[in-house]
Amino acid sequence: MDGLRLRGVDVVTAAEDGAAQLEDPNLLDRARESGRVLFTMDDDLLGIAAERQRSGEPFAGVVYGHQLRVSIGQCVQDLELIAGATEPGELEGIVLFLPL
Repeated sequence: MDGLRLRGVDVVTAAEDGAAQLEDPNLLDRARESGRVLFTMDDDLLGIAAERQRSGEPFAGVVYGHQLRVSIGQCVQDLELIAGATEPGELEGIVLFLPL
């Protein structure tokens, strides 16, 4: 996340937020409570977000990058673009896939 911070993007890791030990559904809830989109490379969390989309259960938004299909550098570039092009709350209930 240092790459994003160097670009002026306001980011918080789950560890910094004290949420690293939360189960995925609770992590999604925590992100929504804090008004932050959640970036993940976790397939299970992606599945939970998809289920929430189907059921209409709210979540703040998820940006997903598959570990083998997108580099860290590309993630940083795409996340910076997303942060600069969206307003708070605009990605609620949306899942974006990297690379863009």
